[in-house]
Amino acid sequence: MNITEKIEILTEAAKFDLCGSFLCSKEAIQRKSTINGWIYPTTLPDGRTVRLLKILLSNDCIHNCYYCANRRDRAFPRISFTADEMVRLFLELRRRNLVDGLFLSSAVTKSPKHTMEQMLKVAEILREKHNFKGYIHLKILPESSLDYIETAIRYADRVSINLEAPRENYLKEIAPEKDLLALINKLEIIKRLSEKNIVPKSGITTQFVVGASKEKDVEILSLTYKLYQEYKLSRAYFSAFQPIPQTPLEDLRPTSTWREVRLYEADFLIRRYNFSINELIFDENGNLPLNEDPKTLWAKTHPQFFPIEINKATYEQLLRIPGIGPISAKKIIKARKEQKIRDIKDLKKLGIQVERCKNYILINGKSPSSEKQLSLL
Repeated sequence: MNITEKIEILTEAAKFDLCGSFLCSKEAIQRKSTINGWIYPTTLPDGRTVRLLKILLSNDCIHNCYYCANRRDRAFPRISFTADEMVRLFLELRRRNLVDGLFLSSAVTKSPKHTMEQMLKVAEILREKHNFKGYIHLKILPESSLDYIETAIRYADRVSINLEAPRENYLKEIAPEKDLLALINKLEIIKRLSEKNIVPKSGITTQFVVGASKEKDVEILSLTYKLYQEYKLSRAYFSAFQPIPQTPLEDLRPTSTWREVRLYEADFLIRRYNFSINELIFDENGNLPLNEDPKTLWAKTHPQFFPIEINKATYEQLLRIPGIGPISAKKIIKARKEQKIRDIKDLKKLGIQVERCKNYILINGKSPSSEKQLSLL
């Protein structure tokens, strides 16, 4: 099999590992390169966007996860790159100015030790031999040892450990060979390394498969919140389960992508808006309602908090208003220092989502939902 065919298969297989916030936005991009690889943009903590080659080193897995396209008992072409092949591929794509960085994951091939060694070898060659200073994201395999984790952190900007499920019983339903406590132990190792100032520059991420077992959104988000607090997790990613042919879960109903969207919205409220888990609204089954975004739902169930005077509201109060996020709140506060906001036209000039926020605010004591104010739109 030639290298182009390998790229086609291993980049397609890598799509199940999520790596950037673009995946939950309307601006999501998947751009085919000239050699049929997939290049994904991802946003870094400093706001920069980089183009990543997202690829598996191998799809030849020794494990048998029920949801996975690469499971041991599934019939499909099994291939692997050597570390040197992967390095040559990446450097060629970079020479053509097609990529800025690398997201490298892998199925567990031969053994966890062998697979992790090969991924680390790729990073080592790029950093040490070719002096590559750009972005590298490495997936840490569940069985990785302390020294491998430490090496991964030294070479990579970001590392990820995929928990897949919020509780052990749910994980056993979709991946009987995995152990949730063992996975969380890897986060404990990273936490201890951070005390020695060995920290990935762009943080740690994890991923959950949503809907393959009977897990509840409240359980996913509760664990996510704990990970943010105790392990300084940078991001959690959510992947709505989609059944794959020739797997034990092939007849399971696909999970609505709206559930994935609502989880991202709720996660954003926790990370950026200072919401607690107890403030999120869940249905009787412990899931986020699909028909309303979590922030608007909170606003509708807390009428005592509104309306808020836009010219007096604190930053924290502004963040509670539907249609106003961190950037919009800062724009409002900055604009108020020059002069009072007079009407909806002033808000529109700031790029505020007026239709979403108008029922929750006052402008100089008046509701912009009034006919007089709306006539200004």
